[in-house]
Amino acid sequence: MKRTAFILAILILISGVVAGCAKSEEKVVNIYTDRHYDTDQALYDKFTEESGIKVNVVKAGSDELLERLANEGEDTEADVLITSDVGRLYRAKEKELVQSFNSDLINEQVPKHLRDNENNWVALTVRARVITYALDRVDPSMLSTYEALTEPKWAGKVLVRSSSNIYNQSLLASFIALNGEEAAAEWAKGLVANMARTPEGNDRDQMKAVVAGEGDVAIVNTYYVGKLLNSSDEYEVEVGKKIGVYFPNQETTGTHINISGGALTKHGKNSESAIKLLEFLTGEEAQDDYANANYEYPVNPKVEPSDLLKSFGDFDIQEIDLSLLGEYNDEAVKIFNKVGWQ
Repeated sequence: MKRTAFILAILILISGVVAGCAKSEEKVVNIYTDRHYDTDQALYDKFTEESGIKVNVVKAGSDELLERLANEGEDTEADVLITSDVGRLYRAKEKELVQSFNSDLINEQVPKHLRDNENNWVALTVRARVITYALDRVDPSMLSTYEALTEPKWAGKVLVRSSSNIYNQSLLASFIALNGEEAAAEWAKGLVANMARTPEGNDRDQMKAVVAGEGDVAIVNTYYVGKLLNSSDEYEVEVGKKIGVYFPNQETTGTHINISGGALTKHGKNSESAIKLLEFLTGEEAQDDYANANYEYPVNPKVEPSDLLKSFGDFDIQEIDLSLLGEYNDEAVKIFNKVGWQ
């Protein structure tokens, strides 16, 4: 009888340990991300506070993270991949590094055009790639489309970062999707001819160069304007005040947008917690933080853009499947190389 009681006690102890492990496993989510904003960490902390699920974060470049996921395979600790370009999410899907998932809540919170058509990723934020201009030298009536920046009047006046930048690759990929490779190549060739200098620096550097008089217009993402205007550096704030924002192609194909998005890794061990995190990040509370603290457009239609973003005005977007930005990435890179966009 004592032996039976002893064995029963051992079995109860073992089942308790197993249950505890399972419970512990459900209370953590591991993120691989190329985003480096304080806003993101604050949101992860808030998610942990509200859900009890611990968030571990690994930060690196997007290509490095994709390579790491591929090398780790089934041994990966990552549950969620978050990256700041839909082309990277497309690549992760093509390499079978992420898995399809379904959440009725996410489907309610995020419009269909900002979700993968096979539920492999969901947008978390939106940014528009716009034309910024020197307020003291350029009348916005002079601006119209991306294509118009190749006209002779803009010779030596256009600033833009290098072709290795994924934002420019996705922009050109959108032109391929809309107009075909030949027209996209003509645009890239024409823009190179009108560049004020050899591409260098990030988007903020392009606007600084505009204010410094090196050029009159720059192609940048909207949230970088917000970063300038809310910088702790007084010079950057002054640069932001001297820059205007113009949404191109409003009478034609619309302004190009890109996203930051999240996906469940194929071999993640905490999928339930991962989905809960993505549900939280696309919810109203998190979307409001993204908009007001990081100057990105919310994906949740119930959340309004920040006052700063509203001050830029409303705009129509390119109506294309965002996956095409990844599908045409290789062609875009080839075009850049062919036309000499450094």
